[in-house]
Amino acid sequence: MAELYSNKIEYGLRIEGDYYNHLDIEGFSLMMKNPSYCYKFYWLEAIVNLISEDVTETTFDEIINEMIANAWYSVLEFHIHLSGIVLGDVKDGLERAVKKLSDISGLPANASKLEIKNAIKEHDAELKSEKEQLTNMVPYRALAGFFSKFDETADWESTRRMIAYIERVNKVNILPYTLGSSSKLKKEVYFNPSWIKMINDNTVAILGWIQFEKVKWLQNNNPEVPGLVYKLAPMDEKMRKLNAVRKLWDAVLELKQIVDVFTDKAIDPKGYDVDHFIPWSFVMNDELWNLMPMDSSLNSSKSNKLPAWDPFFSRFSQNQYLLYQLIHDENYPGMHKRFEACYKDNIHSIWANQELYRPGNTPEEFGTILEKNMRPVYDSARRQGYELWKI
Repeated sequence: MAELYSNKIEYGLRIEGDYYNHLDIEGFSLMMKNPSYCYKFYWLEAIVNLISEDVTETTFDEIINEMIANAWYSVLEFHIHLSGIVLGDVKDGLERAVKKLSDISGLPANASKLEIKNAIKEHDAELKSEKEQLTNMVPYRALAGFFSKFDETADWESTRRMIAYIERVNKVNILPYTLGSSSKLKKEVYFNPSWIKMINDNTVAILGWIQFEKVKWLQNNNPEVPGLVYKLAPMDEKMRKLNAVRKLWDAVLELKQIVDVFTDKAIDPKGYDVDHFIPWSFVMNDELWNLMPMDSSLNSSKSNKLPAWDPFFSRFSQNQYLLYQLIHDENYPGMHKRFEACYKDNIHSIWANQELYRPGNTPEEFGTILEKNMRPVYDSARRQGYELWKI
């Protein structure tokens, strides 16, 4: 098994050595090199996905549809900017296409891939310009790594001449795909049988490599976003680990009346949910300091939105301090045991361990520590585009 490293980073593209005898694996490893925009990653990912579904020939249109569906969750569910923002404007054409589809279709951020693709077809005419823009350079630039072994220089200024050039390169260096003569989104894409076999034999490794490169790019363009590696696909509710926290708040509610942060009414111990103040989809963790009991009837309304900082953070902080007081109250030793049960899944932040939950904090000290550490995370979520919850 041979291994090629991408940009000298530790994650290698591992391909069976036999393929090096007749395919330019080095050229393939350069298909995502030096991207200007994120859709270069989504282009190759879409091709690999289609090949894995036994597609042997397709069109620009079908590849772009796959790209939009694959980028949907990152853009809408997690508010990721695919290639950053310049003066308030979205740079990436794929991100613009996703947002336009969302606006005209009304699909929720957690729509299924089938629903997304059906909506694309329904609104195809309205998306035409955004989709065509995505085909201007990437289908050709993605093959640039294969051109270095060809004596003739590529003419990037002419699509027609580039298609002919690709055909000539393909005669001496087999390419993953060649292009047909139709125009714009109808242009045919023909996958080479040898490359189809290689990709099918190495799909998991190739998709892992693409994801690694994509995450590096996205993290660089979204430096304030935590847990970005988990934000490339739909949320899995099973990732949430709230059992120990629920038991802790159950114990609190047996001893104290807790007022709901949002309704200002007493929480019903039999009718509450444990939820995140700053949305889970942004922080991607279940840290105790961000979790609160709230009226079950409001949880679905809050969903993926941010509560207004004022007045809700001060109420949230007060409830957190009530919890803090009880876990350090020697009259209730069972409370500290339930707190300790949260260590495995819900208490990982160093600042929370060393400052927030240390014994002896006054209400003012506790609130200051909590705000000092939560406010920057909250503000990052706002800048990233998280909507304020209108109660």
